[in-house]
Amino acid sequence: MNVLFEEDGAFRAGTVLADNVSSLQIELPGGKRVKVKAANVLLRFATPSPAELMAKADAEAEGIETEFLYEVCAEGEFGFEELAVEYHGTAKPEPVQAAAVLLRLHSAPIYFHRKGKGRYRKAPAEILQAALAGAEKKRQQALAVERMVEELKAGTLPAEFPPLLASLLYKPDRNRNETKALGAACAETGQSAPRLLQTCSAIASTHDYHLGRFLFEFFAKGTDFPAFARPVEPADLPLAAVAAFSIDDAHTTEIDDALSVTPKPEGGWLIGVHIAAPGLGMSVDSDLGRIARERLSTVYMPGRKITMLPEDVVEHFTLAAGHTVPAVSLYLDVAADYRTLGHETRIELVPIVANLRHHDIEPVFNAETLATGLGDFPYRDELKLLWEYAQVLEAGRGKPSDNSNRKDYNFVVDWNAEGVEGKGVVHIDERQRGSPLDTLVAELMIVANSTWGALLRDAGVPALYRVQTAGKVRMSTVAAPHEGLGVECYAWSSSPLRRYCDLVNQWQLIAHLRGEEPPFPPKSADLLAAMRDFELTYAAYAEFQRGMERYWCLRWLLQENMSQPVARVLREALVRLEDVPLVLRLPSMPAETPRGARIRLNMGEIDLLDAEAHPRYLELLAEAGSDTGLEDEGEAGAGE
Repeated sequence: MNVLFEEDGAFRAGTVLADNVSSLQIELPGGKRVKVKAANVLLRFATPSPAELMAKADAEAEGIETEFLYEVCAEGEFGFEELAVEYHGTAKPEPVQAAAVLLRLHSAPIYFHRKGKGRYRKAPAEILQAALAGAEKKRQQALAVERMVEELKAGTLPAEFPPLLASLLYKPDRNRNETKALGAACAETGQSAPRLLQTCSAIASTHDYHLGRFLFEFFAKGTDFPAFARPVEPADLPLAAVAAFSIDDAHTTEIDDALSVTPKPEGGWLIGVHIAAPGLGMSVDSDLGRIARERLSTVYMPGRKITMLPEDVVEHFTLAAGHTVPAVSLYLDVAADYRTLGHETRIELVPIVANLRHHDIEPVFNAETLATGLGDFPYRDELKLLWEYAQVLEAGRGKPSDNSNRKDYNFVVDWNAEGVEGKGVVHIDERQRGSPLDTLVAELMIVANSTWGALLRDAGVPALYRVQTAGKVRMSTVAAPHEGLGVECYAWSSSPLRRYCDLVNQWQLIAHLRGEEPPFPPKSADLLAAMRDFELTYAAYAEFQRGMERYWCLRWLLQENMSQPVARVLREALVRLEDVPLVLRLPSMPAETPRGARIRLNMGEIDLLDAEAHPRYLELLAEAGSDTGLEDEGEAGAGE
């Protein structure tokens, strides 16, 4: 005796070796023996053989029209043998005939709904039509996916892709046909999605690809500002009797801070630190306050920036030369011997008489000219005085304001010039940190931030502090020491045009000076949320800036045809180029190469899409030099 039975959703046939009423021992055509429950047996037959039955039933089932079978079957529930009787018009169909009807029923779940083992019911007409429409839609989608795959493989961008490029590149929706097609094409070509789309001319430039990833995550609605109410003009502010000047690099437009020196009749000076005051023109809940809360910081990158506040608002409050602008000023009462006798904070209008730029002042005001004698140039005496006072401040803290072994690099991109990849030629200029200009600005900003932080702390007004204990730097709403700077507390307050935490502290400071309730009261959940969001966002923006600097360093190497640059060894398998702040992994470097050694590399192929290079070690150029500052110097990342 042979049987046809169901197992794991499939039909099989075999010969009965033992029938134990509730179960059977069955031998399959291949010789395998299985135990089958009697309830799973659908058909018992003597002939043909099990293998022949399945082969003939498969062939006969192919000839049965599903639509005709649907028309002739009963309205209620039925068994496959009952339908085989109706279909073939015989009192008892042959085993092959019955098995063929079973296979056809089982292969058409849209037409026939299963109701038990070997039992079915025809689908209601309306459900059938909906299911057929769905099946046709899936078929068309499958054809569309197949077409898109072939187009991608041929280097042609499918017509459906342009509106979806950002999401396909940065956050693909796995349920979309376009994502399925791109995934299949990548699997067949062995290329990544960005590489394949670049081949299809979907990526305008590698720069746009890297920038687009950042914008997709942080500026999904675009970088344009929504409509906003104009800032309020502060009324009845006194005019400061000073001539303030700022010190910045040539590309700074958000000028937050300026300085002034006013001699006192009895000797000594009033040294003013003047900070732009957008907090006077906007409230926390104003349109501009909400914009700043959402953006949290200006985003910097080589060749462009995305400002925290609208550019015309920045222009309104920036400390530009020739303007008299609202400011929060810290006046330091300094004796002739540079002792600080006291301080006072005022809200006032400050005349800005000059914007000094590093490239103009540093050639005539530097460590060498200070030692040999300064020439004649604008603000010579004020700068010399501030430099001497800054040295006293630095000594009083017991900490240097900056690491003079570090270097700054200015990235300037000429977007009108043709570069190695379309528009954009980059110039990377090196600038040593720790110059007298750096020191005097840094020391006076440290005084302002620490003084105002202490003022708010002592008044019981919450603020956002930078805290460093046990070597770890973090943000806090509670005043605590900043060990790296050697101050009791440090509240970022000197850059309110570009950092939200500085703007928050300015709002708090202004309220305290005016005797008003602070916008963020003690134990404010909004202040804590702002701190957390700022810290995360500020770190993400900084990481993006480092990534874009790395990208432009690689473009510079191609632009300047630097195929064999010189680098210095940082540590095992890690080097930094001498000409640009680019850190690279170098597995081929001999393990015994000393730290600080100068070596020559062969850059090989540079991949701008992945922002990667895979250099090889060529030769040792010199003995190991001083390793001072090698770990701390500014760099554009190691690509980890």
